[in-house]
Amino acid sequence: MRTKIGNVRVVTEDGVRDGLKVYYEDGLILDLTEKDQPADRTVDGEGAYLSAGWIDIHTHGAGGADFLDGTPEAFRTAARTHGMHGTTTLIPTTTSVDGERIMRTAEAYEAVRDDPDLPSMPGLHLEGPYLASSQKGAQEDRFIRPFDERETDDILAASDRILRWTAAPELPGAGRFAGACLSHGVLPCIGHTDADFAETVRAWEAGFTHVTHLYSCMSSVHRVNAYRVAGVLEAAYYLDGMTVELIADGCHLPHELLRYAYKFKGREKIALVTDSMRAAGMPEGPSVLGALDNGLPVAVERGVAWLEDRSAFAGSVATMDRLVRTMTEAGISLTDAVYMASSSPAKILGLDDRGVLAPGKRADFTLFDEGIRVTRVVCGGRDQYGNDKP
Repeated sequence: MRTKIGNVRVVTEDGVRDGLKVYYEDGLILDLTEKDQPADRTVDGEGAYLSAGWIDIHTHGAGGADFLDGTPEAFRTAARTHGMHGTTTLIPTTTSVDGERIMRTAEAYEAVRDDPDLPSMPGLHLEGPYLASSQKGAQEDRFIRPFDERETDDILAASDRILRWTAAPELPGAGRFAGACLSHGVLPCIGHTDADFAETVRAWEAGFTHVTHLYSCMSSVHRVNAYRVAGVLEAAYYLDGMTVELIADGCHLPHELLRYAYKFKGREKIALVTDSMRAAGMPEGPSVLGALDNGLPVAVERGVAWLEDRSAFAGSVATMDRLVRTMTEAGISLTDAVYMASSSPAKILGLDDRGVLAPGKRADFTLFDEGIRVTRVVCGGRDQYGNDKP
């Protein structure tokens, strides 16, 4: 059915345009034009902004569910919650767990990955378990371990839908790990790491071209025997081609650092991510990071999850609308904030069929008002949320 969305302010890569109508059919965009064309169905956007659908490439859950719960229903619950907040594509993410739990999560994902009534989930992100304990953050020591070639190969062979894998590149075997990932079409990412500048450059040369949650759980300039040594943070800025992601929930990073990252990396190299845990979209209070049956107890207060002793954050409870809103509050244009929530993450993961409003691309749209409150979501041409999708 050929559908027209009109009465919208279209957020393109070049700015906001009034007067455009968007036409789509069979899940694909047909045209963006000021001209009226025949349509079987017309949707009144009620003056809302319309952008390409938002893409979250790092999320652990939402709506009271974590992907490590390992059930299809947990995936459905988390995906639907994110969908209500403007996400049309999400990459379910695991934390450091044993190999059996990773396999169970992958099996649950396989059961729902092509469900047309959910936001698109084209693949998985494994965050760990090959991390630096010194930069574990809220990851659990009992699961963090050195690179294991056999385990890596088994996991990569078991699923063709792993898109990215975060690891600490200073650990012995990192080069071999990167090669194994790349041979399976998986993006090796740098995270939870104490690598120094030189080790990060070597990792870049081996294929680690993306940094997981910039600033969080990574080395920066520090002293060794009185000499200053640069870390991952400085290398991420120095390497022009390195892409990064920001948890722009207003808690993990202040506005000053959001503006700083934007100034020096630019919108092309930044993806906004929620890094959300199960409490996203839920009331504040006690929660669990990771699987419900053996995860880490946390407390959700003041818009973020904390370790029980309040010594560190334990993941965000943000949704994508909050990220876009925070970036604009930090003084970044709506056009560029939306770009970092759609076009840039699509490019980072090679999702060439989405992330931009253009004929032939997926009909993924997020509609939102002046306060960046989501009013309607269309995913693959299907209404996911809106006036007729309570």
